[in-house]
Amino acid sequence: MSSLGHQLQGTLSAVGRAVSVLKNSTQLGKDGGEQHTITPDATDMGSGEDDDKQEVFQSHVINMDTSTKTKVDLVLDWVRTNLLLTLTIGGVLVGVVIGFLGRLATFSDESIMLISFPGEILMRLLKMFILPLIISSLVAGMAQLDAQSSGRMGSIALLYYIVTTILAAIVGIFMVLVIHPGDPSIKTHVEGGSTDTKVSTLDAILDIIRNLFPDNLMQACFQQVQTSYKKVNKPLVFHEPNSSDDSPGFILKPQLVYKDGTNVMGMIVFCLAFGLLAGQMGTKARLMVDFFVVLNDIVMKLVGVVMWYSPFGILCLIAGKIMSIENLAATAQQLGLYMITVILGLLVHALITLPSIYYMFTRKNPAVFFQGMLQAWVTALGTASSAATLPITFRCLEENNKIDSRVTRFVVAVGATVNMDGTALYEAVAAIFIAQMNGIPLGIGEVITVSLTATLASVGAASIPSAALITMLLVLSALGLPTSDISLLFAVDWLLDRLRTSINVLGDAYGAGIVYHLTKDDLARMDADRVLDTVDSGLVANVKTSETADSIVSRPTPAGSSETQI
Repeated sequence: MSSLGHQLQGTLSAVGRAVSVLKNSTQLGKDGGEQHTITPDATDMGSGEDDDKQEVFQSHVINMDTSTKTKVDLVLDWVRTNLLLTLTIGGVLVGVVIGFLGRLATFSDESIMLISFPGEILMRLLKMFILPLIISSLVAGMAQLDAQSSGRMGSIALLYYIVTTILAAIVGIFMVLVIHPGDPSIKTHVEGGSTDTKVSTLDAILDIIRNLFPDNLMQACFQQVQTSYKKVNKPLVFHEPNSSDDSPGFILKPQLVYKDGTNVMGMIVFCLAFGLLAGQMGTKARLMVDFFVVLNDIVMKLVGVVMWYSPFGILCLIAGKIMSIENLAATAQQLGLYMITVILGLLVHALITLPSIYYMFTRKNPAVFFQGMLQAWVTALGTASSAATLPITFRCLEENNKIDSRVTRFVVAVGATVNMDGTALYEAVAAIFIAQMNGIPLGIGEVITVSLTATLASVGAASIPSAALITMLLVLSALGLPTSDISLLFAVDWLLDRLRTSINVLGDAYGAGIVYHLTKDDLARMDADRVLDTVDSGLVANVKTSETADSIVSRPTPAGSSETQI
């Protein structure tokens, strides 16, 4: 007790000296920086060591008061703290500059390919992580949720996906009807291609459902099913002598074929079910769950290494793409108003719609949330792939915005596949633009059809190979518009694809933030229950150990000696 009293007395003495120093330093500032000698209290003069400590503490306080950081120092500190983000933004800007400067010279296709090659390596690295990341994150995330929490989380996420996608399509329709970028004279300057691709809305819906339930899980990792139409010769039919048959000599017969491309939606359905059931099995499946948790952590660490290569890769991607475009000025002049319409619609959705929904549910500043997602947003601009950006999205949400990994593994992994706000807006604008260009008026019924079809097409985009072509054909076919005009839009799709992908990533991120805010109480309850279960299991183990020890008894043998027996 005496030593404790001495320690307490020493602590109080140190606090008193600190207060004295602070008062004197404040007085020093008020006196215009004059030099003052600060004398310790008489009660503390007996200890030379304490005097030395006081002088050191005093000097630190004075240095803190007198030293001020300039704006340049603050900027340098921010750059050091956000070095990777700064390099990525710099890579985008430098890539744009190099791309436009490179257009002043004449480069062969081989030279442009070599310039883009580091960017191609980046895309291959990021795509390599997609499948293991989706599998490990979904299984690990679902296994750590109970049925009630996962159901509530899934229902909130699904409602958010539907609402934001429909709102995005409505924003696009409003912008294209107000600006009216479609002009019939555009078709006279830009020749459209032709396509023989037959697309049916019913076939597209059935393909989505088929891919949800793959018949071969291994094949789903690299192929997905799609309805294709094959030309088959018509059987010979003899007609009357005076009759004629002007119909074509072939018919289109539907058949199911497998196209290259990961069946992401099928893998998601399987992993969701697998993870949910593994979580319900408790300790029996703990080893399996731990395997996927560790796998997810390893993949994320690999992603962290690749991210330092991304600034250079994005630079090469953008520079090579800009240099490879033919007739950039003519294309911008003819389709400039269409590009402005899409860009304005994406800006409205990104700066007004999504932040408003986020603030309405969380009452938090969406600008701060967006700042945490800046790295993922810039990466999406460079790669034009929300799936390839998925690893960076995970890191930004969990490390910068402090979103629970159980939410990100579920909401973002699913959202990167089915929540395509930017795609829905783009396809709605493109469909009405083509109608305006052909002089076809659209009534309220057709406009509603555009909204619903664009929403459906964006949801199923991940399950349809060549999604940019097939989903747009789906929207045009639903309205009876000429599908050959879609080739007009490919000239500017390289830029709009990057912009709408960045909006898709932002939509997933805001959705994760909303779901986490609405379910964090459930997650905290689950954590508390898990701690209680751990404590209970420990108590049970201790009781069993005690009972086992008590069962070891010593009893006499017939010979009179003692023998220990269990």
